[in-house]
Amino acid sequence: MRLVLRVDSASTAVMGVVLIAAAAPLGSATGMPVAFAVAFGIFQMGGAASLALIAGYPVIPPALALTVVAVNGLCAVGCVVTAFADFVPLTGFGVVFMLIGALIVTVCTALQYAGLRRMTAAARA
Repeated sequence: MRLVLRVDSASTAVMGVVLIAAAAPLGSATGMPVAFAVAFGIFQMGGAASLALIAGYPVIPPALALTVVAVNGLCAVGCVVTAFADFVPLTGFGVVFMLIGALIVTVCTALQYAGLRRMTAAARA
């Protein structure tokens, strides 16, 4: 679980930095308004910090692990909704960008859920 949290934290931080630092060119390619890209990047940076803090616990509390799984699941759904809803005027590349993000978050979520199951099974044994 700890390794997946660290990888998730690092990849989320990289995405946050890219969204903030390259908001204008990324906006041109994806159709994301600059304000949306920057806000999304700031959200990503906050998520990355939270994941790093949780990964740093000597023993990861199952409630925090469950929260990570739930929030990541919501983020994956949010990426898919953003890809197909018209509230952000995405280009074709923007839709693919959001769907790839959803896929990556889904993989992290599945691995974190597996880690959570192992943690809770070990606690019961």
